[in-house]
Amino acid sequence: AVSPPNPTIYQNFLQCFSNQTQSPPNSLSDVVLPQTAPAFTPTLRAYIRNARFNTSTTSKPAIVIAARSEAHVQATVLCTKSLNVQLKTRSGGHDYEGVSYTSNVPFFVLDMSNLRNITVDGETAWVGAGATLGEVYYRIWEKTKLHGFPAGVCPTVGAGGHISGGGYGNMIRKYGLSVDYVTDAKIVDVNGRVLDRKSMGEDLFWAIRGGGGASFGVILAYKITLVPVPPTVTVFRVEKHLDENAVEMVHKWQFVAPKTDPSLFMRLLLQPVTRNKAQTVRASVLALFLGKSSDVLSLLTRDFPELGLKQENCTELTWIQSVLWWANNDNATQVKPEILLDRHPDTATYGKRKSDYVEKEITKEGLDYLMRKMIEVGKTGLVFNPYGGKMSEVATTATPFPHRTKLYKVQHSINWKDPGTVAESSFLQQTRSFYSYMAPFVTQNPRHTYLNYRDLDIGVNTHGPNSYREAEVYGRKYFGENFDRLVKVKTAVDPLNFFRDEQSVPTLPAKL
Repeated sequence: AVSPPNPTIYQNFLQCFSNQTQSPPNSLSDVVLPQTAPAFTPTLRAYIRNARFNTSTTSKPAIVIAARSEAHVQATVLCTKSLNVQLKTRSGGHDYEGVSYTSNVPFFVLDMSNLRNITVDGETAWVGAGATLGEVYYRIWEKTKLHGFPAGVCPTVGAGGHISGGGYGNMIRKYGLSVDYVTDAKIVDVNGRVLDRKSMGEDLFWAIRGGGGASFGVILAYKITLVPVPPTVTVFRVEKHLDENAVEMVHKWQFVAPKTDPSLFMRLLLQPVTRNKAQTVRASVLALFLGKSSDVLSLLTRDFPELGLKQENCTELTWIQSVLWWANNDNATQVKPEILLDRHPDTATYGKRKSDYVEKEITKEGLDYLMRKMIEVGKTGLVFNPYGGKMSEVATTATPFPHRTKLYKVQHSINWKDPGTVAESSFLQQTRSFYSYMAPFVTQNPRHTYLNYRDLDIGVNTHGPNSYREAEVYGRKYFGENFDRLVKVKTAVDPLNFFRDEQSVPTLPAKL
């Protein structure tokens, strides 16, 4: 943990912040929070979503800035820069590696959770970076029952991080990524200026739609275009175990899910489970179909008989009810959409995530091997998310997100309840072992990874003389060929690398 901060740092920051915002220091007690402030710990903990980074030994910021206005964000950037301290910006706190609120050098956290305003106007909306996806969906539903937005299924994810890293959800095959519907943005740059699309220019606007916001400035808000949704959608869940031809079903899924009607998204989950006292693997297909159950039933009876979909598996819902269903509310027709406004502050579970991309279907033998390895390793689960449809129609360089032509994305997922470092190192070792078993079946050189499934195992930046070389290792995995353009943008807008973290986009190395 970082040692207790020098009190003069707080005094200097507060004085600078007071000058910049033209506010007396005593009026800022709920905004600028040193470690001694009563609100410091509750504010810091409210959006820690991974319990691995919620311990007494986890590094703590010297100051948390609970910004309540654009001016507070501007002052935070200028004053942190003048003190030469690292700044971490956090919107929803779902960063899987805690990068937005931990560091191994002295740092401040800029908490954006109060900048959560959402204004829906016709078929567009402005969304504050601190808004949650649940709030976005609710505010859209409040105004129109004919529209939705293609973004993530977890309602407590922060919009700022989600959209800036690409953003996807269960309408990805019909509509593509969240960033494909961003038409404007507001960002505070390294000089403390508030810029929109026009004033920031197309290069920076391109970078913050998939390159992550944190390398380039502080995202204040995004303007998004809503997408049409039908009055009736269908969801279903079908489960099979190894003794119920799960391998055949998963194998066929690879040929159907990425190529079928773009209105159908079939997520596949593989989990090691105990059944009848024996270890096995459960394969579950969770789906959203933008249409009626009779249509998806006839489609999959024809194209995917191995799934064995029946009418009783299907539930017809409104789009907002499907959002509730995907957020694990099985009684989605009874639950009120208002629960999407619940932020569940200060709730964290222990977990680790990794990701991969598959561009050629895995053979039945390969799948059989992977499932046996899952049982052997213990607790690691996999989530397969199909691409195709709209995804493959957009150029891989249109945004920094380079993975559009892949068949499907794999998320490696492990959660646990036991606190302490012994359990943690055991579970982390499990995920790393399974990641090595997965290697022959996924993309190579680079082994592609999704930025929003943050994974520090794939490389970190020490921001020393080899900063660019270190960044290239993880940068090519996250961004592929788009890494070079991101570096150029970074060098132009933040040449002194103020906005930096363990996996930020680097500046071009100075010519020798």
